[in-house]
Amino acid sequence: KMEEFLNLTQLKTSLKEAILLDYYTAGFWWAKEMNFSLIQLSGFMDLLNFALENLSKKRMSLGDNLKELEKAMSGRGKTDSEEKGDPNLFSIEQAKAIIDYLVISLFKHYKAYEYLFHRRREEPVISNE
Repeated sequence: KMEEFLNLTQLKTSLKEAILLDYYTAGFWWAKEMNFSLIQLSGFMDLLNFALENLSKKRMSLGDNLKELEKAMSGRGKTDSEEKGDPNLFSIEQAKAIIDYLVISLFKHYKAYEYLFHRRREEPVISNE
């Protein structure tokens, strides 16, 4: 269902799409394990998307992306949906857990994600052999 929701059409042949599916699916299940409400789950997925789009589309540095994430989580910033974040959506403990999750899942691997989105790769040649 996540594949359909994300409109991933080349999942079997695209490493990029496979990585995106893994990123969002892992985040979704982590949030479910945290027992987030439906609204919190939606807000968390929006934060995942926000941080990833800052890297992929806006080409933000790690530091700038962290600053934007702080603004979004505190309600001072705007996500791409132009809605202000609700600072009361998550408890302090939940917000800390979200930050820890983003550090482990995205920010520790920031250079690899930058490479995935911004480096031109040659198409592999696959033969019948």
